[in-house]
Amino acid sequence: MSRVHMMLQGKGGVGKSFASAMMAQFMADRGEAPLCIDTDPVNQTFAGFESLNVKKIALLEGDEINTRNFDAMVELIASSKSDVIVDNGASCYQPLSHYLLSNGVPELLFDLGHQVVLHTVVVGGQAMLDTLAGFSSLAKAFPAEVPIVVWLNPYWGPIEHEGVSFEKMKAYLSNKSRVNALINIPSMKAETFGRDLSDLLQERRAFADAVNDAALPLMVRQRLKQTRDKIFAGMAQAQVF
Repeated sequence: MSRVHMMLQGKGGVGKSFASAMMAQFMADRGEAPLCIDTDPVNQTFAGFESLNVKKIALLEGDEINTRNFDAMVELIASSKSDVIVDNGASCYQPLSHYLLSNGVPELLFDLGHQVVLHTVVVGGQAMLDTLAGFSSLAKAFPAEVPIVVWLNPYWGPIEHEGVSFEKMKAYLSNKSRVNALINIPSMKAETFGRDLSDLLQERRAFADAVNDAALPLMVRQRLKQTRDKIFAGMAQAQVF
């Protein structure tokens, strides 16, 4: 059974494309060749990773879904023999979620031998409540058979409220049965590790390209390798890859 990993979160700039790129790299590291799709009409960050061979599909036409392009994307996903990763921008969140549900796409793909997996990002700082609401909304709207992976991104601050960590928050406890895995994204604010990772993302380079680039300083390559291995270790514990 191939899996369709869909990144959905209504808040922009929280690390959706980073998580999508990490999924693609994790699968590639295992010798797989996932079908990667970027539907973000504003910031096609995922598609910027040339080594990941990401297809761009324009789903939005104004504020509404382009039905022809949506149907073409579903056909592409349905015919894929490999796993699929779909990165969606914040502006696509509401209309795409509505179209997926109203057209029964999760059920359709399941009948065709695919498992839909939802991915969402929760961040700290001022956007935390918005991202928590997005997570809760997905858990309530999508069928119980669709597992959810939550990526915890501390870039904007610790993911806690009045000293309570994410695992003890009401949003998580109320939807715990839906969560397949929690994946921790390392903080990028450290002077060394954070700067190296930030540079890598700005250049839209995959970890494998940078780690094997002899032109980069040895310790930069070592820190990037450690960061990659830490994220990959968390992903390896999930049961949806």
